[in-house]
Amino acid sequence: MGYRRAMSDDLHDAERWIDLDVKLAYQERLIHDLDTLVREFATRLDKAERELAQLKQAVPAPLPLGAANEPPPHY
Repeated sequence: MGYRRAMSDDLHDAERWIDLDVKLAYQERLIHDLDTLVREFATRLDKAERELAQLKQAVPAPLPLGAANEPPPHY
């Protein structure tokens, strides 16, 4: 009876190792995919920040507030 139990435990342990190996493979793939996604978003964010800086430079500075820029009192 002890021999059968030992074999059963060995099979159970082997199945657990296989399950852990499969889970590890999926996690490694997920980490790789997420890393790729983060890098793509970082590239897109850098591009968007450069474009925003270019737009800010292209837009003229706002005129200062004051009597020259206020509408006449009858408006």
